[in-house]
Amino acid sequence: MKRFIALFAVLTLSLSLGIHSYATETKGIYPVEYEVLQSWAEKDMADSAETATLSGDFKAKATLLMEASTGKILHANNENEKLPIASVTKIMVTLLICEAIDSGKIALSDTVSVSEYASSMGGSQVYLEPGEQMSVDELLKCLIVVSANDASVALAEHIYGSEESFINAMNDRAAALGMKNTSFVNTTGLDTEGHYSSALDVALMTRELLKHEVVFNYTTIWMDTIRNGAFGLSNTNKLIRFYNGANGMKTGFTTDAMYCLSGTALRDGMQLIAVVLGGTSSDDRFAAAKKMLDFGFANYRVIVPESEPLQPLSVKGATVSTVEIEYTAPSLLAEKGAGTIEKKITLPENLKAPLSVGDEVGRVSFVIGDSEIASVPIVCKTEAKPITFASLLGKIWEKIASFI
Repeated sequence: MKRFIALFAVLTLSLSLGIHSYATETKGIYPVEYEVLQSWAEKDMADSAETATLSGDFKAKATLLMEASTGKILHANNENEKLPIASVTKIMVTLLICEAIDSGKIALSDTVSVSEYASSMGGSQVYLEPGEQMSVDELLKCLIVVSANDASVALAEHIYGSEESFINAMNDRAAALGMKNTSFVNTTGLDTEGHYSSALDVALMTRELLKHEVVFNYTTIWMDTIRNGAFGLSNTNKLIRFYNGANGMKTGFTTDAMYCLSGTALRDGMQLIAVVLGGTSSDDRFAAAKKMLDFGFANYRVIVPESEPLQPLSVKGATVSTVEIEYTAPSLLAEKGAGTIEKKITLPENLKAPLSVGDEVGRVSFVIGDSEIASVPIVCKTEAKPITFASLLGKIWEKIASFI
């Protein structure tokens, strides 16, 4: 009965407000007013013409466009400003969950028992009841597709025992990723003093989350159900339905944060991340993300050259005469039509012992014209121990033994 009454109230309010929310985004729960989505799509998404230039004049407090494989920033505006990010917070929540799955700490098939505290979360929710049991798989779907706050807390408690411990892990992970303008106070993104991030930091945690393939099982869902089909879900991220190549990641809205989005799309092997914080309307945030993504796909390309084998290098003063060397070719981001990418190898004529596996001995630079676009180290593939009196004596005895 609690679930029915709450759902009826949310749907009535959503319809009366034209599917807009003023506390958190709850529009992901059926029924979706498709006419509203269709109108928005025709206005902002139907034009697939790619953008050759980007003025950056968006109706938002901060915006950023990043290419994921290289981490190169293609556009930024107020990218380091500390801002509330609403449910975009759940990108970090999802990252910790995916890491727990990949490490074997939890499994998608695990059963989670919902606590009374988790069921009490307001805002976007799927109306979990105290004691209700649901799999990690279904809760993760609720968390990602409709930004369910109750699912977020239930998963946090399942993995770390309490939301507080999970929040500490969120902040530790943020620090490890170099997110210098982020502070997490909750797992939901609900407006709370001291809870903030920045457009750059959102891009950094999104980039890390993109490394976990399991997340695409959920971020690319447009409509689905839980509770054996009894409860419908639809994605709050309209890019998934209306933008070519869209594969994630998270929307957010609160009164303080306004309309936020980390939108991701993949085309021709290039993964882009478009972040919008403090958008003035839902349409404005998606329009800004579309323009940034269009700009990126129109003007840039990603190339991953093959790593060519290198000849061994001579070593002086070592027990071996040469060491094997290698490098790993990086993803290269270049402007379309910028010219041919050339490779320049810098190596010494010979090396001196000692050398360990992984020691840097040179560089491979990738250039277009006079501009270097990337550089990676050349490292030792084998080791070279220095000659000692004992090793020298051993070699002498080997020579003597060979004549006996």
